[in-house]
Amino acid sequence: MVSKAKKPKGSPASHNLRRRKKTPVTAASKTASVVVASINKSLYTCHRRLIKIFSKLVRIATPKNKSSVKKGYRVLKKLSVGDNHQIATVRRSLFQESNTSLPPLISGKKTVFLDLDETLIHSVPANGLIRPVNYDFVVKPLLDGERIVFYVLKRPFVDEFLQFLSENNFEIVVFTAGIEEYASLVLDVLDRRGLISHRLYRNSCKEFDGRFVKDLSNLGRDLKNGVIVDDNPNSYSLQPENAIPISPFTDDVGDDELKKLMSGFFRNCHEFEDLRDAVKQFVESSKAERLIEDEVLGNSKNSNFQTLIEV
Repeated sequence: MVSKAKKPKGSPASHNLRRRKKTPVTAASKTASVVVASINKSLYTCHRRLIKIFSKLVRIATPKNKSSVKKGYRVLKKLSVGDNHQIATVRRSLFQESNTSLPPLISGKKTVFLDLDETLIHSVPANGLIRPVNYDFVVKPLLDGERIVFYVLKRPFVDEFLQFLSENNFEIVVFTAGIEEYASLVLDVLDRRGLISHRLYRNSCKEFDGRFVKDLSNLGRDLKNGVIVDDNPNSYSLQPENAIPISPFTDDVGDDELKKLMSGFFRNCHEFEDLRDAVKQFVESSKAERLIEDEVLGNSKNSNFQTLIEV
């Protein structure tokens, strides 16, 4: 009996290779590649659909005939690579904050920026049925949906001060950190004669560390022809050389700070080409006068005290 010849078996190494199972790492890699391929396909599909959608929108929004030019459409000019200045201008207008520049100034005028609260007026909100002893008028702004009553006291000589500035060819700009809903009502009463050229409110200020700063550099006025009168040094911290400090006003009916400004600064400041030089001279002379007054007052107190001792 002839036995069937058995097929020769392969080598042990090749046999083990055919039977070797896939490792978990290999399986995971294959699964990940399938997922990535699926995601890429989905992104590609979405991209094509978005292109089709925007193409249709462009066709819908684009005028089809030349008569559309008369309806307000205008073909934009293509800018070449060399038009860097124009490109930068467009970029600034699109992505940077809007400028709060004032309208063009009439030639020859100098600008006075005036603070409102504690500089031109002092106001207090109503406290129940108690009214302040001295006040000139009342405003009732709507703040956060609630009507608030403010009693307003004008600083002595404020009417004469505004009239003087207007008659001497100054541009008057009230620049306040107060909100417009309140400050506009105060100015409507304070400036019934329309002497104030422009009004700037809190939204025109810059905020640093919770403090409102009045930046004069971006208002379209030459700083050598402008000054700011303010009782708060934080307000003019960016341009201190343009600032005329003034003591805060509350309820002193004998206050004469505005009268001193008229005679001591604004009457003669036109003699200076740069108002910052006039400010420097005025501030230094004011400090010297205060030192003399303090010394005289101190000597007077000492003299009175010595008299009491001798008596």
